[in-house]
Amino acid sequence: MQATQTTKVNVFSAAVIVAALGYFVDIYDLILFSIVRVQSLKDLGIIDKAEVTNQGLFLINMQMGGMLLGGILWGILGDKRGRLSVLFGSILLYSLANLANGFVTSVEQYAWLRLIAGIGLAGELGAGITLVSESLPKEKRGYGTMVVATVGVSGAMLAYWVGEKLGWRNAYFVGGGLGLALLLLRVSVFESGMFQQVQAQTEVVRGNFLSLFTNGARFGKYLRILLIGVPLWFVVGILVTLAPEFGRELGLTGEVTAGLAVFWCYFGLVFGDFLSGALSQLWRSRNKALLVFLAFCAAMVAVYLFAIQGATPKVFYGVCFVLGMSVGFWALFVTVAAEQFGTNLRATVATTAPNFARGSVVLLVPAFKFLSAQFGFVPGAAILGGVSLLIAFWAVSTLPESYGKDLDYVE
Repeated sequence: MQATQTTKVNVFSAAVIVAALGYFVDIYDLILFSIVRVQSLKDLGIIDKAEVTNQGLFLINMQMGGMLLGGILWGILGDKRGRLSVLFGSILLYSLANLANGFVTSVEQYAWLRLIAGIGLAGELGAGITLVSESLPKEKRGYGTMVVATVGVSGAMLAYWVGEKLGWRNAYFVGGGLGLALLLLRVSVFESGMFQQVQAQTEVVRGNFLSLFTNGARFGKYLRILLIGVPLWFVVGILVTLAPEFGRELGLTGEVTAGLAVFWCYFGLVFGDFLSGALSQLWRSRNKALLVFLAFCAAMVAVYLFAIQGATPKVFYGVCFVLGMSVGFWALFVTVAAEQFGTNLRATVATTAPNFARGSVVLLVPAFKFLSAQFGFVPGAAILGGVSLLIAFWAVSTLPESYGKDLDYVE
């Protein structure tokens, strides 16, 4: 009976639309701080450039710490209390934090609110992908998660435009308002039927995060999933975030900004997420699509580091756009995470995996500093990127194929 009902579900169902819009606002807020960082800190009285950098890194670390904590918290809640409670709870939390960010008068207030916002931001994508994966027929769920990602990552472009045009305080108000408006759609979304069936089975343990580490095979699968997401954050966290520094090292004919580099990278991500999701459906293989995009990413990292010396800023931004396309396997990565585990652990994995992958930046940054000090700025980046890509290739190659897998089971 359940299978008969799910085959009638449209790809553009209420669950898909709300998850996509939620991720849109999620990405808006996630990227907004990077865009308004300098302007907001200067308005709060931080004038010295070195101090702006130091305080900015402190605030980013607070946000990232919140996301790592929130990933575990929301993941467990998603399997214990339901996908919808996490989807809308996370949207409410980061929306309120956004609104409060517009009123801050000190760096200390800013830091605590970025921590709270980070906790909120950690839950939406995993809960949304899990709900969509369980709500759509197995032959269509890749299209559903493709829609979520394609719509969602475009929130970065709105964040850039609003941050540049309306000022940082108003940009936070806009983000908070968008999230609260989205909550009005909650009445049209229903809980996952798979989760409700498992919830009724009182003997099934749900949301046991530690169980991912107590079974060798389960832990190995979870670790490989995490490793697949690392190259994306090498590209975004190192190559794109440090665009001004790389621009100087590559001898570009003009200055480039991190804000525009992020804009063009995420613009490319929109197309990449659409293409990777579509190919995984057409080829009936998640792993084949992932391997092709990892190869694409490796080629574009090589172009970025070795083929545009002395180029113009326009060429550089064009490369950032294509580089963004090459890492457009983000939603496919989260979809695979959701498809690899049973219903009683699915939200835990799908929520922690993207946040732990994002958290890899905490390790990538010191690794890059060490390698660049030993071998040089560009060679150091090439070594780090090459290692992360090779490990990701191995992880995908040894992971079981999950396209068309029946998700109605427990661990």
